[in-house]
Amino acid sequence: MKYLFLMYGTENGWTDAERRDCMIESLAECDRLAAQGKYLAASPLHPVSTAATVRVRNTQPIVTAGPFAETVEQLGGYFLLDLADLDEAIGVASRLPPVRKGTAEIRPILELDGLPPSRPTPFGDPAAGEPYMLLCYDDEAAWRAAGPEARREAMAEAAALCRELCADGKYISASPLHPTATATSVRVRDGKRAITDGPFAETTEVLGGFYVILADSRDAALRVAARHPGARLGSVEVRPLFNLASVRENLPVA
Repeated sequence: MKYLFLMYGTENGWTDAERRDCMIESLAECDRLAAQGKYLAASPLHPVSTAATVRVRNTQPIVTAGPFAETVEQLGGYFLLDLADLDEAIGVASRLPPVRKGTAEIRPILELDGLPPSRPTPFGDPAAGEPYMLLCYDDEAAWRAAGPEARREAMAEAAALCRELCADGKYISASPLHPTATATSVRVRDGKRAITDGPFAETTEVLGGFYVILADSRDAALRVAARHPGARLGSVEVRPLFNLASVRENLPVA
């Protein structure tokens, strides 16, 4: 089963040294998971000051600076892993260093036919573009009211957008998520693990899926976000990915 781990935390709750140590320890955990065939992708995100949120209302895109939700703890990065079950996912989440000060929200991936295969993120290639994560927040009640046919049409439209991006060399990965009823949140404080059912934040609009794309500019990424069908009923938050290569390159030789 594939799981998306959403890592929430307070941005000013880490010193620069602590943040670097967190990244180094997270890289080591990713390497262990990769050796077991369980690692798919991971990345920190740039600070929420770089975020923008897109909504489409009456066919007109509305772009606002900042993240989708103004909360104390903000999304700081993600892990995408292939694990046996939720118990294993909770065990892995408990070992990830961000949960010592923040929260890991675990969401199972919903397999969608018609999506192109995922590929590694090509950081540092100006010709390819810069990587961005598009976080698609949905009003689950609004989609239930719209009916199953409207949801199927929206998913087909989203998959077609992914195929178009893939043909242009701008697609990295994408997936809808199972409903928030399947979410589990994990925190570790003073060595003690706390597990709660449900998502990290109780909001009307909840994360329903994600894209990782390449774009030539922030404006280009926002234009892609405006084409996502969920933006017509919800919101799409656009965040640039942080390149961990510089951290890995400066690790001491074992």
